[in-house]
Amino acid sequence: MSGFKTILLAEDNPKDVELTLEALSEFNLANQVVAVKDGVEVMEYLQYKGKYQNRVQENPAVILLDIKMPRMDGIEVLNAIRNDPALKRLPVVMLTSSKEEPDLKRCYELGANAYVVKPVDFTDFIEAVKQVGVFWAVINELPPESV
Repeated sequence: MSGFKTILLAEDNPKDVELTLEALSEFNLANQVVAVKDGVEVMEYLQYKGKYQNRVQENPAVILLDIKMPRMDGIEVLNAIRNDPALKRLPVVMLTSSKEEPDLKRCYELGANAYVVKPVDFTDFIEAVKQVGVFWAVINELPPESV
């Protein structure tokens, strides 16, 4: 193991996944990025279920969570994470195209650590993702897993 925790990216748009991975790789982050396509898959990953049942027993450094996803949206995922004692301290950054005030308000009410609206401009999108990735995966100090 490299000592760098995983970044969990929950995004159903393949182009946004590709752009996010490109942005993070441009900054040469050593963290592995696991991309999942919907909220159900996020919870399977976090709870070691399905194809993730044999993954390393460690929470990710941060979850980059889109709001508008199929099967289980990002707000439902955030709610589930904050209500699970084993997961409630995980940093969750809402990385979304939604500028809707009710979404913003609800995410913060549920305990989102940050809310980042995806810029439409390619260069701005890359820069925003780089900054989010560096802060949450490198600079931010996580509490011990046993807390």
